[in-house]
Amino acid sequence: MSEEMTIDLKNFFCIIKKRIKLILIITIACTLISGILNFFVIKSTYEASASIVIGKADNDPNNKSQYNYNDIMMFQKLVKTYAEIGKSRAVAENASARLKNISADKLESIINVTPQNDTQIVEFKVKNNSPQEAYLIMNAVTDAFIQESKRIYPTGSIQVMDGAKIPQKPIKPNKTLNVAIAFFIGLVVSLGLTFALEYMDSTIKTEENINRYLGIPVIGVIPRDNN
Repeated sequence: MSEEMTIDLKNFFCIIKKRIKLILIITIACTLISGILNFFVIKSTYEASASIVIGKADNDPNNKSQYNYNDIMMFQKLVKTYAEIGKSRAVAENASARLKNISADKLESIINVTPQNDTQIVEFKVKNNSPQEAYLIMNAVTDAFIQESKRIYPTGSIQVMDGAKIPQKPIKPNKTLNVAIAFFIGLVVSLGLTFALEYMDSTIKTEENINRYLGIPVIGVIPRDNN
């Protein structure tokens, strides 16, 4: 290691040591604020989901009829149509009538309907701050969708593959990750501020600074009396 690099490292650690209180205050403050927000202020969000098969799956033991390739392709093309039915106002109003405490407008904003590519499956998802309410909403939406689909396609075949369950864990916020990110951001910000303050500080404090910037020898040093 060269002498110049040794001096730079020494200066680096000297700067850190000199501003250690500032670094600790900013880092701890960011971590604490993030912890308070994530654990006490921000409400947890839970997600309930359900998967519905358009047309009976081939591995269904109750399926006595056999579908050929053309039938499967037809169902796959119908999936997008059924997904639009799931997003429709009629389904939202039907589910709202079942729930009685959530408006159709609210349901339309929280229901997420996704057709799975190259499959006969439509996936429904709903988010809510209450796991129990998310479960109840998902059940109501699923029942409303099946009823509305049978009204539009009376001969269509619809089955619930994975019904809604009460979610056990929230999907957000990720409290541990958010606190860790806040700690890292606080550390980076405090280090950046530390070196910015050091860069703007034009005062001469050491013998090395005198030799480097003034080019004159140091005749004597007056020790500091801490008392």
